[in-house]
Amino acid sequence: MNKINLAEISTRAPEGTDKRTTKAVTKEIIEELDELQNLLFAEHKHAILIILQGMDASGKDGLIRNVLGSMNPQGVNVRSFKAPTEEEKDHDFLWRIHRFTPAKGMIHILNRSHYEDILIQRVHKWIDDETAAKRMQAINDFERLLIEHNNTAILKFYLHISEEEQKERLKERRQEPRKMWKYNKNDSTEAKQWKDYMKMYEEAIENCNDVKWQIIPSDQNWYKEYVAAQTLRNTLHSFRMEYPKL
Repeated sequence: MNKINLAEISTRAPEGTDKRTTKAVTKEIIEELDELQNLLFAEHKHAILIILQGMDASGKDGLIRNVLGSMNPQGVNVRSFKAPTEEEKDHDFLWRIHRFTPAKGMIHILNRSHYEDILIQRVHKWIDDETAAKRMQAINDFERLLIEHNNTAILKFYLHISEEEQKERLKERRQEPRKMWKYNKNDSTEAKQWKDYMKMYEEAIENCNDVKWQIIPSDQNWYKEYVAAQTLRNTLHSFRMEYPKL
């Protein structure tokens, strides 16, 4: 993959995109996703793994709630990955991820993922570049394994927000009562390392791109939700699924 510069990629919807129309289309897609997810579960031939990455306040929780939360919970599982537990530290870095990969018929969503092990770990210099390179190769092998040996489609979404938008959203977490529960005193500390995180994200996207990343403009939640919903719908349609016959 060619070198990328996230600073040169827009964080907003293309000029001229109508918000009202886009939200209406998104609503229609979400209604369709409910039926497609039911078909995926019934046919039991494919699986989907959705990986959500992005800076703090990029809207991962909102995307899960507003787009993916509409489907039958019997066929959809969400897992958020925080700092590794002691048990997880006693295994290889992919162990805790592999335990949560989807069975056929299922959609699994990772709110943060194995990519944290080459992002925050590098920003804080907990691993060196040689270790990071080995982990990137392991990630490529791991994702290829899921595709080739369990018929798993992997959707990798980087929710791309601007530094200015992040500042506004973090400010809201300190001021708006309904968002205060999201406040973490470490958010501001991590935000100060914006440039370092951008560099590590760029290298992660460049070097772990056997499964293509989708960089989703996310300053406007309505557009982010449209792109993610459309991508998932198109992926499900590509399976050409049919209900099993008696």
